[in-house]
Amino acid sequence: MPAPVSYFDVVRHMKNAFDYRLRLVTHARQHGIKAAARAFRTTVPTVRKWLRRYEGQGLQGLRELSRAPHSCPHKIVGALAQRVVELRRRLPTFGARRLQREWELPLGHGAISRLLREHGLLHRRRRKYQKKQDLAALKATWALFQQISADTKDLDDIPHYWPQMQARRLPVVQYTAREVRSGLQFLAYASQRSAQASELFAQRIQTHLQRCGVNLRDVTWQTDNGGEFIGELQPDGSRSHFPAAVTFFGSQHERIPPGAHTYQSDVETVHRLIEDEFFDLETFSSRAEFLAKASLYQLYFNLARPNSHKGDLTPWQIIQQLAPRLPLNLCLLPPLFLDYRLDTVRRDDRPTPQGGYDIPRFP
Repeated sequence: MPAPVSYFDVVRHMKNAFDYRLRLVTHARQHGIKAAARAFRTTVPTVRKWLRRYEGQGLQGLRELSRAPHSCPHKIVGALAQRVVELRRRLPTFGARRLQREWELPLGHGAISRLLREHGLLHRRRRKYQKKQDLAALKATWALFQQISADTKDLDDIPHYWPQMQARRLPVVQYTAREVRSGLQFLAYASQRSAQASELFAQRIQTHLQRCGVNLRDVTWQTDNGGEFIGELQPDGSRSHFPAAVTFFGSQHERIPPGAHTYQSDVETVHRLIEDEFFDLETFSSRAEFLAKASLYQLYFNLARPNSHKGDLTPWQIIQQLAPRLPLNLCLLPPLFLDYRLDTVRRDDRPTPQGGYDIPRFP
């Protein structure tokens, strides 16, 4: 009885047709070539070809032969091939099209790809989650308080929070500082970005860390290139002294390259979490209630919330493991409002904020 599907349709959809060809050859040896052609719905020359290969080479003759050409008259060799290889080794993130375009190579991108493949220079690009795992493993080797990432978050684009913000004069901007190794975070709030608010934010945290026994000379603050962090003139006429507020204590200040947002992944991640776990859920009847709930959330985050990317440990548990002598008070610096311009006086070349509405006197 003939097969319901022709031989060519069956073989076309098989990754390895060896077994099916063996059945074809076996049927031809038992019943003849024409009978096998009818049974497998193929042509007599096809049956004869595989029968001849089987009789001449045995089972090896039924394997698919490579269709690659035996020679390539247009193969890239010599100085041009060496130039492509050298460029790729020097610029491993440049693909064939980019090498061709930026270096005006007289080759097609397909030819360049073949050349790179021959020299083992084509690698499967790592997926984003794999890069994150590698980065997390690297950061797990860092020392405690090796880096603090600081950034601001706009709050006026959160649908659940926006009506409350309008009705009760709640903050518009969140200042966030996060210690990378443990995940410890510090928060503050303001009605707008300002130079003095950024300066006060840095001073307050640095003073708190110093009082808790952290060696600030080992600390590096990392920020983006926002004007509130880099010393540029602000719309309100003030100039940011954030870098000076950091370096006064002996710490360092580093800025990320323009557009390199992944450098701030630690603080950007916590911004998403705060929006999901706090601003999208909570309601506030007043500024005082907002500050109380923000303080409670920060305590929860630092003391009770396990981090799945850090071995399901809380920031405080990680701190206890790495520096057991540091006090619990390290995690207890409450958020505050940075809403108003602060008049400062200089004492020993150190700015000392004098307080203001909704802002306690700087300790």
